[in-house]
Amino acid sequence: MDTTAIRSYLLGLQQRIVTTMEQVDGKPFATDAWTREPGGRLEGDGKTQLVEEGGLLERGGCNFSHVKGSAMPPSATQHRPELAGAPFEAMGVSLVFHPRNPHVPTVHMNVRMFAARPVGRQPVVWFGGGMDLTPYYGVEADAAHFHRTCRDALLPFGPELHPRFKRWCDEYFFLKHRNEPRGVGGVFFDDFSELGFGRSFEMLRAVGDSFLPAYLPIVERRRDTPYGERERDFQAYRRGRYVEFNLVFDRGTLFGLQSGGRTESILISMPPVVKWRYDWAPEAGTPEARLYTDFLVPRDWANA
Repeated sequence: MDTTAIRSYLLGLQQRIVTTMEQVDGKPFATDAWTREPGGRLEGDGKTQLVEEGGLLERGGCNFSHVKGSAMPPSATQHRPELAGAPFEAMGVSLVFHPRNPHVPTVHMNVRMFAARPVGRQPVVWFGGGMDLTPYYGVEADAAHFHRTCRDALLPFGPELHPRFKRWCDEYFFLKHRNEPRGVGGVFFDDFSELGFGRSFEMLRAVGDSFLPAYLPIVERRRDTPYGERERDFQAYRRGRYVEFNLVFDRGTLFGLQSGGRTESILISMPPVVKWRYDWAPEAGTPEARLYTDFLVPRDWANA
């Protein structure tokens, strides 16, 4: 099975996103290309692109990786136990952008391919990914725009996909120990191959290509909104939830750590300034409380 076209698309997607965000931010991203030579747990290559203390982004990272390994890690086979221990190939682009202004949401996007290669059997290929929005001070129009862009990207592949992937996202990006969502969601899918290889890859491209149209209009509307220490303090508190989810539940983070990936690249999603408080809740009627009452609840945002 030739994965050249997938690799080419993912590298092009990474560069398009980084080039655009450099223009929006005003500061160049640093590039850290890496290679894993054969003989270890993983072999392959990748490119980490990162900005810190930029004009818009306090921290933002966009990674490409393409690795091969001798045995699928547990995080990649929990829904396919029959493939446990099989050699595998994985590639993807993953990004997290943490803006400094608390009125600009944090955003995550990931598109990826897995191929298990059981000995003596045909390769088993599937796709995964999606994107989700994590506001600190929510705006209905922003959430609606983000979800409508996701819906429109998926519509050519069947009207049933967006409701299914939207619900999947709400269920996946949920902190069970807090009993609350991480943000306002978006779309999420995994272990996806039901449209066949070619059409499933087209769907993956549609999701990846919709990221900038989904996020940039929100950035432009909110980036100059005034804020002070109160807003920054609440942003740091809510970022703690982001850290908790990524380290406890996120399959991509767990896959990278379990498979022996590059720790610096895997943890690029961590925000630079975070706070935790004991048993804290915002005062009723405040903008901070409105995040919980109006946004951290499942809603049909695309039809809002």
